[in-house]
Amino acid sequence: MHFEPVIGLEVHVQLKTNTKIFCRCSTKFGAAPNSQVCPVCLGLPGVLPVLNERVVEFATHLALATQCHINETSVLARKNYFYPDLPKAYQISQFEEPFCEHGAITIHVEGQAPQKIGITRIHMEEDAGKSLHAESFVAKNETLIDLNRCGTPLLEIVSEPDFRSAREACEYLVKLRQIVVYLGICDGNMEEGSLRCDANVSVRPLGEAKLGTKTELKNMNSFRAVEKAIEYEIHRQEMVLENGGKIEQQTMLWDANRNVAEAMRSKEYSHDYRYFPDPDLVPIQIARDYIEAVARRMPELPDAKRHRFQSFFGLPEYDAAVLTETPDLATYFEKVAEDVNDKKLASNWVMGHVLRALKDHNDSIHTFPVTPRYLAEILQLLETKSISTNSAKIVFDECFRTGYDPKNIVEKQKLALITDDKKIDQAIDQVLDSNARDVQDYLGGKAKVFGFLMGQVMRATQGKAHPQTVQQALRAKLDALKNEKSTEGS
Repeated sequence: MHFEPVIGLEVHVQLKTNTKIFCRCSTKFGAAPNSQVCPVCLGLPGVLPVLNERVVEFATHLALATQCHINETSVLARKNYFYPDLPKAYQISQFEEPFCEHGAITIHVEGQAPQKIGITRIHMEEDAGKSLHAESFVAKNETLIDLNRCGTPLLEIVSEPDFRSAREACEYLVKLRQIVVYLGICDGNMEEGSLRCDANVSVRPLGEAKLGTKTELKNMNSFRAVEKAIEYEIHRQEMVLENGGKIEQQTMLWDANRNVAEAMRSKEYSHDYRYFPDPDLVPIQIARDYIEAVARRMPELPDAKRHRFQSFFGLPEYDAAVLTETPDLATYFEKVAEDVNDKKLASNWVMGHVLRALKDHNDSIHTFPVTPRYLAEILQLLETKSISTNSAKIVFDECFRTGYDPKNIVEKQKLALITDDKKIDQAIDQVLDSNARDVQDYLGGKAKVFGFLMGQVMRATQGKAHPQTVQQALRAKLDALKNEKSTEGS
């Protein structure tokens, strides 16, 4: 039997606010365990939460970026369940009346037409704490609790079950991450947990309209893990059904070390959480004027920037996609391109030398020694034929190593090319006189000899003449000799 996968994603985005969603505790990552807590985020009796307005602003940014309808009124509700790392025994979230609904993100999977993925809803909620039991410092049969993360503001983005492959799901997650990073509302770091993804996976016989029983996949902390976990679960469900078994609705935990997903618990239904409006928080009212004001502060989004790079800078689609992968890289390229005539040359160097150096040295574009101004200077020297391509690479590497100005490096290492036409002509004449036999061979039709003569001229100038200039001047001299020989023969 042939099966069709049906996949939906629930993505939690941790917002880049300085303080938590309902109190003033810091959200800084990496603090000592249980050091960033207060009576509000610990849920002690008698405390009252107050909504962080910055969270509403960030939610509005994401709603606009994903074409969602922002509800005039949304309600914060209590989601009741008990985990050791949830001290209140409920999580403040949204259910029946979320912040926004009915949006979409367009993805591009190689070999497929652009695909619009529906967004069911985006809602605000607080994070729970963290249970530690697999770490080396935790004793066997022991669990430690860190409540620093309690109350950290999240946006949950719930997609429609529009994915039919793990690849599509992964592309959507990459695109969503790019959007929140461009908006500046999340750093998108999956390893640190600021971007987390759960996948709902089911399979059904090909052509069947009814959805199959779904399982939920958790504990996926990289894009590759998301893709591998979904592929594993699709295959597992197909095997169960082909062998006459039945899929149980349950939560599966992905083990990246063993590349398997194992049952964690039975999957709850929404009514199990006994949602009800939080009596301590008033409904959120969003005015049209507020939405318009936030819209005016929206940054340029990745799709718009990519199209602008193609039209304004004349770059190929591939270049524009690479250069706009992150807002910081796009800004770096734009600053370089401002002072360089050949935009494609600038693109090649940023995609090649810059990205390679960043990867090799695990560096950040913010602290990269070859600043946009320095790279623009190197490329200007190339455009004016003041240095060769090989010398440009030397200057780039030295600039990266020392942080020195490119022109200073060229001067100190004597990398400047000879631009005096008279000196180049003298070097050519000297080579032609010293290699009369080779010149005669060339004039006699042995075209390959040109390469030898070219090399001799470059050697005579110690490689400091621009190859293209030498090539043109040498060819002109030899053509003149050929014409003389032809005239004498006639």
